[in-house]
Amino acid sequence: MSSPSSEIAVIDISPFWAEGPSAERGREAVARALAKACQSSGFFYVSGHPVSPALSQRLEALSRQFFALPLEEKSKIAMEHAGRAWRGYFPLGGELTSGKPDLKEGIYFGSELDAQHPLVKAGRPLHGPNLFPALQGFRETVLEYLSELSQVGHKLMEAIGMSLGLPRDYFHSRYTRDPLLLFRIFHYPPDLSPAGTEPRWGVAEHTDYGLLTILLQDSNGGLQVKLPAQRGQEARWIDAPVIPGSFVCNIGDMLDRMTGGLYRSTPHRVRNISGRDRLSFPFFFDPNFEAKIAAIDTSRHIVDDSEQRWDKASVHSFSGSYGDYLLGKIGKVFPDLKETAL
Repeated sequence: MSSPSSEIAVIDISPFWAEGPSAERGREAVARALAKACQSSGFFYVSGHPVSPALSQRLEALSRQFFALPLEEKSKIAMEHAGRAWRGYFPLGGELTSGKPDLKEGIYFGSELDAQHPLVKAGRPLHGPNLFPALQGFRETVLEYLSELSQVGHKLMEAIGMSLGLPRDYFHSRYTRDPLLLFRIFHYPPDLSPAGTEPRWGVAEHTDYGLLTILLQDSNGGLQVKLPAQRGQEARWIDAPVIPGSFVCNIGDMLDRMTGGLYRSTPHRVRNISGRDRLSFPFFFDPNFEAKIAAIDTSRHIVDDSEQRWDKASVHSFSGSYGDYLLGKIGKVFPDLKETAL
């Protein structure tokens, strides 16, 4: 269960789709591997999942078709058309990290809810219909991918519960029976900054906000992970190379909060120096919007690590629902939309 760099584990999660005593032993081995990965790097690859390569390939091909369209055509599904649902296209530089424009463009999606859904009628942010381009098969492919990745998310959270010695339905019963599903398709042009000048980050250093991120990468690479300082070594950045057929996963701020820092929401960033256009497909499997996030072990001593965090904010100090936390974060990512959409 080791990766080419041996610093980010590769974990075969196929036992969670199998039956019998050997599958149960396999699930226990997966849980042990996850515990080690979540306490060290906060990142791990998963193989042995049931998502078909054909679906991933179709998603990538359609995405490349979309991003090759003229800006005028892409802007027909611009985010300002989605209102509080917070869906649709944003242009190059339209998303900020730490106040600086990212070198990327993208499309935001979520669970498909029509205008008559009670939560949509009530005006809950981040809930509503998606905006899809007029490309044949695009809508069907994205919704199929959302469904498939949702099942992977449920299985992984069951495994993470096992890794913490919790009942297998711990996360499902408290947070993810009706999870907040957020899906992005990002296009990163190559960074062509001259040598010796400041690099342009596709997305600068950040952590993810929720429970679990499941990322599909194309073949161009560019993802970097910040390993924490340990054993006298300073914190350092390593590459998370593409491993065909796998997803690279990382835990988010809410799992860090729940575990009192035992499991880390690790900073990461993207810089595309491949010379080619890079696509990535992050799927966020998050707690229900209204969920109040509680510590699993209230006796665990929590260290204030805000000074070491990228945004100088502690995940352990906020009060309110997950939705409150999330809206506070994304309002900084899209400040121009904040006033109209939130």
